[in-house]
Amino acid sequence: MNSAAPRRFTAVEDCVTNTLERIGDRIVLGLPLGIGKPNHLVNAFVRRAVRDSNLQLEILTGLSLHTPRWRSDLERRLVQPFAQRVFGRYPELEYIDMLASGTLPPNIQVSEFFLEPGRWLANGRVQQHYLSSNYTHVVRDALSRGLNVLAQLVAVPPPGEGAPGQLSLSCNPDLTADLLPAIASARTTGRPFTFIGQVHRELPFMYGDAVIPSNLFDCLIDAPDLDFPLFAPPNMPLSTADHMIALNVSALVQDGGTLQLGIGELGDAIVYALKLRHEHPELFRPLLGTTGIRARSSALIEEEGGTQPFEQGLYGCSEMLVDGFLDLYRAGILKRRVYPSVRIQQLLDAGAMSENIDVTSLAALNDAGVHRLSYVDFQEFKEIGFFKDGVEYESGSLVSPEGQRIALNLDDPASRSAIAQSCLGDRLRNGVVLDGGFFLGPRAFYSALRAMPPEERRHFAMRGISFINELYGPESELKIAQRRNARFINTTMMVSGLGAAISDTLVDGKVVSGVGGQYNFVAMAHALPGARSILCLRSTRETRGGITSNIVWNAINATIPRHLRDIVVTEYGIANLRGRTDAEVVQALVNVMDARFQERFVADAKHAGKLPLTYRIPDPARTNTPARLEEELAPYRAQGLFDETPFGTEFTAEELVLGKALRYLERRTHTLFGKLYVGSQALKTADDPRLKPYLERMQLDRPRNVQERTQRALVAFSVAEMLGLERARRR
Repeated sequence: MNSAAPRRFTAVEDCVTNTLERIGDRIVLGLPLGIGKPNHLVNAFVRRAVRDSNLQLEILTGLSLHTPRWRSDLERRLVQPFAQRVFGRYPELEYIDMLASGTLPPNIQVSEFFLEPGRWLANGRVQQHYLSSNYTHVVRDALSRGLNVLAQLVAVPPPGEGAPGQLSLSCNPDLTADLLPAIASARTTGRPFTFIGQVHRELPFMYGDAVIPSNLFDCLIDAPDLDFPLFAPPNMPLSTADHMIALNVSALVQDGGTLQLGIGELGDAIVYALKLRHEHPELFRPLLGTTGIRARSSALIEEEGGTQPFEQGLYGCSEMLVDGFLDLYRAGILKRRVYPSVRIQQLLDAGAMSENIDVTSLAALNDAGVHRLSYVDFQEFKEIGFFKDGVEYESGSLVSPEGQRIALNLDDPASRSAIAQSCLGDRLRNGVVLDGGFFLGPRAFYSALRAMPPEERRHFAMRGISFINELYGPESELKIAQRRNARFINTTMMVSGLGAAISDTLVDGKVVSGVGGQYNFVAMAHALPGARSILCLRSTRETRGGITSNIVWNAINATIPRHLRDIVVTEYGIANLRGRTDAEVVQALVNVMDARFQERFVADAKHAGKLPLTYRIPDPARTNTPARLEEELAPYRAQGLFDETPFGTEFTAEELVLGKALRYLERRTHTLFGKLYVGSQALKTADDPRLKPYLERMQLDRPRNVQERTQRALVAFSVAEMLGLERARRR
């Protein structure tokens, strides 16, 4: 702990000067992943290094966020008004623009362990300085690179909440909580290190490992004028493939179990499907039948999942607290509380004890082999409400609030009765429904966390990533007890014919995103009893060259090796790969891949000797087409289900259509023939009044010159295609 109070600043430039005086001219600056970065301070460090080439600045971080960009004037017309409306005066991180433009000076290096997905594929400098590291190894790797400054946003307690001198790491205790011992060690040994916090009044005050005393910081920046809108990505629209993947996954989640969810549209779709299962079982179960999910995977669903509502509920243990967890909490699904006591947790899980405490709770402890309690045991139990607040421990006995002394001998029924009468609490407390490492989400998500009463917000504990993503260590027994029947659900980009997953890197070595915690969760799924890893992927992806399969024969740069294969889910079904032979794995993947790519995949497998030459593709798998999925969901969409924005979005209805239209336009104009075709069709597009809102949104309803008239024609054509107007007219 820093024995002196932190030095306080209202100007970021003064804090930079103070840090340089303490550290010197080589700064290795650690910043949190995602929204916890103090952007104004980071920009001040970057500007100082730009002015002074003798200053060597290395920034270690992950997921550097920026507002949406555009590559053409058409994209600008769509994106710029949206960005201004949603992100407002969010201060951009200047090193991002410098990296994008190639103007970052050589004395500044940015090393990220997780990149904004797909953003930096063509940027050599970003690719060269990418740091490939499991989430749980980032602290180790940052220290090995000489980390000597750590800076992040912090939250202050709302009025009447929290103890004096407390601050919260809020959205990002993930790495910082694990770094605190190293910071303390640096201070003890005299190694220069500066820990900087910047107060941000929009951050929710979160509990768990996030709450720390303010005197752990060397510097605190507190200036209301430096507050800025938290980066709030909007909910993206969900596709038919997303909904179908989620339906399959939702039947694999076991009531009373543990849930981990990844970020993005698939996470939102899974939340929607879990809510459908819980709130509308009369629709959910028939839906599994009509879509063929039950017929294809009935044994696996019966053994590993379920179709009933969640009576016991789920506990969330996820590196990212996604906003969907709040939807599950409100729906009564995320409600299984866990407690920081191995013995109590084990008894709860076994059904030998309930959260209500009475003499039978003492008997259950005794039956489990607990005969006496040490002082440490007593404190552990008292913290979770097993004993009343006024009860004390003295030399193996309990002293009740009234002063009665009772021997702590659980073998003696009379002693248990006396303890129950005078010393037991009424109900366990300080349980949590979710442990998370960091959070990021829409504006409404941040508002909901801020608006929660503190006793409710405590149910969502923010933890160091070593607790969330790592099974082993000093709390391994507790983690095993809490994480029963865990389902670790993540996305991947591609899966190989033998079950390896490619989640972050392309064939040529270019990094799309990063390993993050995916390997940690997959390894945990193989180590925990009753746990499964579920990797989700859309069976195909759109490229400029057309449609490509995401189930490929060869795996290069695999994130998850084939020997850790488990469950893979696409929109066409579930492939259970754990404990299967190579031939069985190949056949399971054929059953869940798009029919357009099955023949080539099977030929490659036969050529490699992994399938018998007599193997033929099953007839049901040959119907794996997008058209079939649309037909299956159509009756339910007519009932108002499976909307593309079930949880709302910052996009307007026109913007959702325009986004699809511009992507369609880009795809169709990739080749010269495509450009000629689109150009000719655009000139023929009828002037339909239904196109007016879209043209107005793009400010092309009254074109002023040839360029705008051309743009108007292209937008009208592509929107008409999305709305089906041109196809209807041509028929």
